[in-house]
Amino acid sequence: MTQYTHLLFDHDGVLVDTEPLYYQATRQCIAQLGVDLALDHYLALMVDGASPWELARPLGATDAEIDRWRAQRNVLYQELLVSEPIEIEGVEEMLAKLRERYRIAIVTTAKPDDIALIHRNRNIVPFTDFVLTREAYRRSKPHPDPYLAALARYGIGPAKALAVEDSQRGLRAAVAAGLDCAAVHHPFTATQDFSLATYRVGSLSELADEVLGQQ
Repeated sequence: MTQYTHLLFDHDGVLVDTEPLYYQATRQCIAQLGVDLALDHYLALMVDGASPWELARPLGATDAEIDRWRAQRNVLYQELLVSEPIEIEGVEEMLAKLRERYRIAIVTTAKPDDIALIHRNRNIVPFTDFVLTREAYRRSKPHPDPYLAALARYGIGPAKALAVEDSQRGLRAAVAAGLDCAAVHHPFTATQDFSLATYRVGSLSELADEVLGQQ
């Protein structure tokens, strides 16, 4: 087994349970433009990093209307972040344990404002060296740019790091950057294709104990 020195964690769906809320907010707002965004369609778009808002254009939606409802989605999503439970059990304890042996960073496509809100009263970020959000690289996942940016910031090659993801989109980004990737099960993305993953685990505790614990 490769001896990793760095762990690069995805954020949404891995460290906090936010992905269903983002879908809920998107579906509710895009419906105002006539789009019934089914979950399977949303997940298919998610794999390629495609925007569901493009589905509204053939229905006659203008740029201004799309911008308006996308902004409303962002507002609704933040409301859900502070009103709904998003904790994933055992995350902080797992990070504290892993921090003793590894350098840790978060590599996410989330917006800085959302990250700030999510972690306002949580003790996750202090276990990391840095958080790379959407403005820190040119192309989002599934492109390799986010992970390449993290490797460059650490000044290491991909053989030293393990990416931790819960979506096919994130897995593709990690693999494209030359990284090994552990895919953590999440019910929201369970139907996606994780055949490229180096490891597949049911939880972060399984990752810590059964994969990294063997190093």
